[in-house]
Amino acid sequence: MTFNLDHIDELKRRANVSYGDAKQALEHCNGDLLEALIYLEKENRIKPEKEHDCSSKMKSLFHKANNTRFVIKKKDRTVLDLSVTLSIILTVFASYIVIPVLLLALVTGHRMRFKGKGGEDIKVNQTLNKISNAVDSAKKKLTEEDLNTTA
Repeated sequence: MTFNLDHIDELKRRANVSYGDAKQALEHCNGDLLEALIYLEKENRIKPEKEHDCSSKMKSLFHKANNTRFVIKKKDRTVLDLSVTLSIILTVFASYIVIPVLLLALVTGHRMRFKGKGGEDIKVNQTLNKISNAVDSAKKKLTEEDLNTTA
């Protein structure tokens, strides 16, 4: 029998079987890779590849969204604290209310953040901070310009 580890690796990869099953099939088929594949197929030992199907990805995403919070604060007072899942649902079904409220919150000095399960900070918060700072800066400029034109 002339086969080596490369043959076993290739059969293992193609048939999604263990090293032992691949070695046994190659021994049974005198090292012929194609015959070993056919043998494993006839024996119903070929396993389907692990699928990363849409439903498992959705479950993972849903779980992560439930464990992440969307928080709106003004100074040290929490005004709103919802799971991201609920926040998304509200935004989808009531965007005509949610978007103006979020804009109003920005203009009135509220800060928005996302918090992970353990309270860890999330990268998007850096962007939210920049947006809040830009709005605060724009308000300050408008107020200064308004004071200068009325004086």
